[in-house]
Amino acid sequence: MANKALALAIKLNYDKGIAEAYRTIGIGQYYLNMSEESINSYFSALTYFLKIGDERGEARVDNNIGNLYKDDDYDRSLDYFNKALAIGNRLSDKSIIASAYLNLGNFYSKKQGFNEALKYYNDSKSLFSDLKDSVNIIQSSRNIGVVYFKLNQLDLAEKLLTDANKRSKERDLNESVASIDLTLAELYIKTNQLDKAENTVAEGLIYSNIIKDKKLIRDFIYTDYELEYKRKNYLKSLGYLKEVYLRDSVDGKTNFTSQLNLFLIKNKQEAEQRINELNVQRIQYENVRFWGAATAAGLFLVVIALLVNNVKRKSNTNAQLTQLNSEVSRQKDNLDRVNHHLEEIIDERTKDLQIKNKKLSEYSSYLSHQIRGPIATLKGLMNLEKEGLVDKKECINMMDKCVSEIDEKIIEMSDMMHDSKSIL
Repeated sequence: MANKALALAIKLNYDKGIAEAYRTIGIGQYYLNMSEESINSYFSALTYFLKIGDERGEARVDNNIGNLYKDDDYDRSLDYFNKALAIGNRLSDKSIIASAYLNLGNFYSKKQGFNEALKYYNDSKSLFSDLKDSVNIIQSSRNIGVVYFKLNQLDLAEKLLTDANKRSKERDLNESVASIDLTLAELYIKTNQLDKAENTVAEGLIYSNIIKDKKLIRDFIYTDYELEYKRKNYLKSLGYLKEVYLRDSVDGKTNFTSQLNLFLIKNKQEAEQRINELNVQRIQYENVRFWGAATAAGLFLVVIALLVNNVKRKSNTNAQLTQLNSEVSRQKDNLDRVNHHLEEIIDERTKDLQIKNKKLSEYSSYLSHQIRGPIATLKGLMNLEKEGLVDKKECINMMDKCVSEIDEKIIEMSDMMHDSKSIL
């Protein structure tokens, strides 16, 4: 099915579909113990996921590759699991984080770090419960049961494993059933439940043959050896041990060749991966350069547009200033003419006032002279009358005459003051 998906994705030029098809093919090859083919498929998937920048796909492949290496290269296996976990944490993706925890639990279980493994298994089970992922909840429970078996907490281990086995059968998880049966068989042998152990081994061999897992088949044969040895059926147990030895001899040669090829493929694929990563970085760099140049060009055009707009505004401003200057010049000329006319009027009025002031001064002198005569006469008459040198009646007549003369002069002066023409 995955090969059909791959062919269709290639036909459609659908990179994500190609990547996921390769990953699924790799998983199938892994379960069939085809390590060389599996690693090739995984790296092909990784190439396409990197090409399209799909970090979630990349993390899933990292988990798959970590599982492939966990039996042969612990350090490389741990490196890939941690890469997957780092991506999961960066993306806050519970599914990726939970899978990485499950795989890290498997890693530490292989390394006999059971307490560390138990921590990761419990964390993964909690996350899978949040995600309602029933299949992986079963896997986590199964692995927790195995750890408790290794820690010799047999009652708790049996309870967890039996429950996980039941739920695995309900969902046709054949690989899980076979793996659980193997641990349960060992547990029953350890607790002297030998009939249960025999039935469990028989069931486990059936499921192992269904999934064609040579390693599990070999492990069940070895468990048969342990069971018969426990029963003290030494001849029968020796037969099982011989079969295990033959399988190990054949599988050992095959595994050595496979591991050697896997090492060569691993180096080749990692070199190709580095080249692909460099190509991706080069493409990203070219994209950055392109968009940088495009942005610079855009900014340059904006600057040019602003400059042109600024020139236009300056031109309009200059035209307005020129027009305003012309208007100011015209107004200045008008003011100059008005000022000149005002100066002429002021000069004319000043001269006129000077003439009038002169005439007024002359007239004032004239009137003063005319009035002073009768007043002087009056003063003289008054002195004469005091000394008794003039007749009183005659003095009064003469004074009356002087007063009348003064009155006439004042009236004359008033008339002349109100007559501008006489002043002019």
